[in-house]
Amino acid sequence: MSDLCAEALVEVPFHDVDVMDVAWHGHYVKYFELARCALLRKIDYDYPQMRDSGYAWPVVECYLKYVRSARYGQRLQVRASLREYENRLRFDYEIRDTESGERLTKGYTVQVAVAIVSGELQFVSPDCLIQRVEKTCAD
Repeated sequence: MSDLCAEALVEVPFHDVDVMDVAWHGHYVKYFELARCALLRKIDYDYPQMRDSGYAWPVVECYLKYVRSARYGQRLQVRASLREYENRLRFDYEIRDTESGERLTKGYTVQVAVAIVSGELQFVSPDCLIQRVEKTCAD
């Protein structure tokens, strides 16, 4: 699989920081989500398309490694890369300062397909996802 990735630019807003102007650690997951949605839109399988295809994709695993703190007003480049898609979705992330390029955070999330009607976990990814990923990689 070629490197399928997308980026989102974030400026750390005031409501994301504490009294020390440091972004609260839980907001990094939100920043990951912004880049993940950009990548899902790239393959035409964002959350509305997931729902319409009959599958929910809950996050079942999330890992973050904090290297440096993001601060109020700092501009961040958040990159999501699709690493696995055949049996589950695994996205790797990096958050970097846009000015210096310094890495602030890295991590990953794992999502699995669940049939909306039955609630059953799917042990392989549905064809609707696989076809979209392979088409995007071929283009």
